Amino acid sequence: MEIIQIVGLGIMAALLAVTIRQHKPEIALFLSLAAGLMLFMVVLGKIGAVIDLFKDLSRQANLNIAYLGIILKVVAIAYIADFGAQICRDAGEGTLAAKIELAAKVLVLVLAIPIVIAVLQALLKLVP
Repeated sequence: MEIIQIVGLGIMAALLAVTIRQHKPEIALFLSLAAGLMLFMVVLGKIGAVIDLFKDLSRQANLNIAYLGIILKVVAIAYIADFGAQICRDAGEGTLAAKIELAAKVLVLVLAIPIVIAVLQALLKLVP
């Protein structure tokens, strides 16, 4: 099971980072970053299958593929921003983490505009 490997890597990296942090805090931060990237890469391979599934479902439902692209971009922004914000928090930069999260929220809002417009237009067609 991959989850055992993922959790094992995370725990080992955390224990090593705690030990190193006492003497070299900057190296502990880089260790945490490297472990986080490794974990992210393990999971990244699984995302392709999910994207293919969503594409097939959207074709079967005759949905505009552009909307699926927007939704996938929104999910990617959320995950990447959360990853970056957590790294900033680990480095003691809570303010910078908050700015990353704010930027992600703005980007999601901008990306969602076409979907919001489509929903509103569909609602207006229903109203006599």
